[in-house]
Amino acid sequence: MSAPKGRLQGKNAIITGAAGGIGLETTILFAREGANILLADISEPALAKALAKVKEVVPTAGRLETIRCDVSKEADVQAMIESQDSWGGVDVIFNNAGIMHADDADAVDTPEKIWDLTQSINVKGVWFGCKHAVLSMRRNKKKTGSVINTASFVALMGAATPQLAYTASKGAVLAMTRELAIVHAREGFRFNSLCPGPLNTPLLQDWLGDDHAKRFRREVHFPSGRFGEAIEQAHAVVFLASDESSFVNGTDFVVDGGLSKAYVTPEGPAPAAPQNNAQ
Repeated sequence: MSAPKGRLQGKNAIITGAAGGIGLETTILFAREGANILLADISEPALAKALAKVKEVVPTAGRLETIRCDVSKEADVQAMIESQDSWGGVDVIFNNAGIMHADDADAVDTPEKIWDLTQSINVKGVWFGCKHAVLSMRRNKKKTGSVINTASFVALMGAATPQLAYTASKGAVLAMTRELAIVHAREGFRFNSLCPGPLNTPLLQDWLGDDHAKRFRREVHFPSGRFGEAIEQAHAVVFLASDESSFVNGTDFVVDGGLSKAYVTPEGPAPAAPQNNAQ
């Protein structure tokens, strides 16, 4: 009896920001589900380490390749996506690369250079990924395709602990994704936004650092009493990439442990979190 096919069997996928956090956990799950994967990140050493980890965790993985890509540069993104033409063209792209800068603050204190840098990576990078994914799907005569863009729950809720450039950039991702979902619906190309809640990822944890007051101001609002884990987002991305979500389009797919629905949160210890595959 043959083994069952994975949910992404034979699909060609690109994951940006693949060297860590949500990107790496998603890469591992995609590999388990049978996808051919191009891992993209700005750091070649980090990519090499991530590739080794994926091969270690999923020794039966199919095609895995890496490419250095600065998503704020259209030529890089175009080259990344066009490289999959030799594979048969892209079926799934997870536009996940992004930054949250330590100097990001409110309207008064955020430096203009931090604003511009954040928009360049978090918004233009997603736009370039969407643009060239559509061109690839058309060029390779795809009847279906899935584009998943990482936004954030902060684009849906206000906070008195501002990171204005980041929040604005993720709001732009939501708006862009919704519009593209409608524009390309008759072509069979779906666009959805992933909206993670606060996660135990290097990006957020580096930003919080050892500031216990900053950390507590967030944790007190979590119904579960804990940060989310990257693997919990990765499972959502697998769903959005798979044919199981064929009628899911234009959504703000919120995975936040109930944070955006909470008012007064429970007391008591937090339940155990799942373990990330890359740990």
